[in-house]
Amino acid sequence: MSFPEQPNSPATPAILVGVDLGLPHFDAELEELGLLSQTAGLEPVARVVCKRKAPDAALFIGRGKADEIKQLADEMGAAEVLFDQGLSPAQQRNLERHLDRPVNDRTLLILEIFAQRARSHEGKLQVELARLQYVSTRLVRRWSHLERQTGGAGVRGGPGEKQIELDRRMISEAIKRTRERLVKVKRQRQTQRRRRERQGAFTISLVGYTNAGKSTLFNALVKAGAYAANQLFATLDTTTRQLYLGEAGRSVSLSDTVGFIRDLPHGLVDAFQATLQEAADADLLLHVVDAANPNHPEQVAAVQRVLHEIGAGDVPQLLVFNKIDLLEPSQQPRHEVDQFQLEGVQVPRVFVSASTGAGLTALRGELAREVGERSPPAAPEDENPKVHDSHA
Repeated sequence: MSFPEQPNSPATPAILVGVDLGLPHFDAELEELGLLSQTAGLEPVARVVCKRKAPDAALFIGRGKADEIKQLADEMGAAEVLFDQGLSPAQQRNLERHLDRPVNDRTLLILEIFAQRARSHEGKLQVELARLQYVSTRLVRRWSHLERQTGGAGVRGGPGEKQIELDRRMISEAIKRTRERLVKVKRQRQTQRRRRERQGAFTISLVGYTNAGKSTLFNALVKAGAYAANQLFATLDTTTRQLYLGEAGRSVSLSDTVGFIRDLPHGLVDAFQATLQEAADADLLLHVVDAANPNHPEQVAAVQRVLHEIGAGDVPQLLVFNKIDLLEPSQQPRHEVDQFQLEGVQVPRVFVSASTGAGLTALRGELAREVGERSPPAAPEDENPKVHDSHA
């Protein structure tokens, strides 16, 4: 993938391609892929949408559509082509030969964004593992960051197939080393978790679709300085702080976690297991929803799928419909708190604006009620407890 080498360098022009296979969540405008590409430092110069009953085995889109995209790329000066669906290694290789330019899919795009955004040691390890697992299935040379070996006297390997075998072995060894490091990180997290359990801490994890405003809400609740921006995957590393709830007379442990997205690569879900375990082990999930996004029902469904995948599907939830300040007057909620049917179960819902503060008092009241119902009463605490950050 061709990313600008410097932050101020011109963005790489790219063509976005989406194939409608009849699935209900198809993004006909390729809006999310466009946001992902811009987040990664690319510039969409054209968007192509086509319809197929099933992907073409060789080119995914068929030869005729591939010829059309190649002509468009030549006319627009596009240096890269991005697909909204996952491509097989063979399809990617065939498309690159046919289009005569790099071709990448949604999976690699998300991996590259995660690689750019990871800041903590754990986050970098998790992204590196997911990238290595993805690259290990590709014959194309996409691992220039790995050390190269060249053939020579007394050295096994050489040009062609032997070099590819050598690269594969190097990737396999790198995956093994990264997994071993992540095991150590997981042990450290388990130790921290056991310590909180011994202290009787009530744990709450913020979850939600990327760019729903989780980090902004986190900062508003605990007056933290966690990075928050109007972009996809602004936060990758888990941050944990103490939140004092005066109505409940105690503090709780609040964690901000990585955002979810439709078709989140399985490699990332597996690699981020240690981080996502915070959600699976929580006493309560604050499921943050972008109420101003017209596609929020599909986003809620996507988050639910990931929660079930990581073993957090049965953790109690409190829905937080955020960004009500962006709603039209006719769309404004009639009540601050109501009930919402989630997978056939009625769960409490609170309407807030994390940026303006609207609804936060009602949210704190609901949190206090949830804590009171789900945990034994705790001794009164100081309203200004010591803040604890946990950056893995």
